[in-house]
Amino acid sequence: MNIKSKLISLSVVCVLMLIPPCLQAQSENLLIFSKTEGYRHKSIETGIVAIKKLAKENDFNVTATEDATYFNADTLKNYSAVLFLSTTGDILNEEQQANFKAFIQSGGGFVGIHAATDTEFDWPWYGKLIGAYFISHPKQQQAIVTIIDHKHLATKMLPKKWSLFDEWYNFKDISEDIDVLANLDETSYTGGKNGSHHPISWVQEYDGGKMFYTGMGHTNEAFADTDFLAHVLGGIQYAFGRSEEE
Repeated sequence: MNIKSKLISLSVVCVLMLIPPCLQAQSENLLIFSKTEGYRHKSIETGIVAIKKLAKENDFNVTATEDATYFNADTLKNYSAVLFLSTTGDILNEEQQANFKAFIQSGGGFVGIHAATDTEFDWPWYGKLIGAYFISHPKQQQAIVTIIDHKHLATKMLPKKWSLFDEWYNFKDISEDIDVLANLDETSYTGGKNGSHHPISWVQEYDGGKMFYTGMGHTNEAFADTDFLAHVLGGIQYAFGRSEEE
């Protein structure tokens, strides 16, 4: 390297050092929380591995834990979004709930997969955040998911009629405020109880943060399905605050 090249390189380094940290490109951090106080899905560990692979391929970082003490202000401030991976039951105490609520109110993102709707039934704020609660499911089977929003980060890559095998949740207390991305076609399988309005994936902006939920993800095979993983990735990116144009 000649003197001129060295001077140019040094100049570039100096300029980068002058750029404020807030203007420099930074990878987002995702906290995966998979604590269960009820049924435990065998796909949780498979899902963690798959999402860590997505993170490596798409420039974000992942921490996976079942330790609810992560839900303190000093720890949560290090994350862009929190993902509940098939959590079940009452998984946070009152102090941890307050810290998680403050995280969302400060602009943090939230992602819920499958049994995240089978979680914290006695916490009204969470019920509004998640957008619906699990009530029942029939046997696992093939079904058709109809994509409603073809422009969203989580669904723009999916076929209009998406056929896949999963455990299909019926829901109660479905919020009128959610933006439905995908609807489950109850004529394509047996055991549906929500009728023609059976959202299975949705988003909303709630109490300062952005959230994404998908009811799919019961099986290990789901986390090897490229369409489902693209769906989850888009939901994570939405929760990070990215737009369709990025």
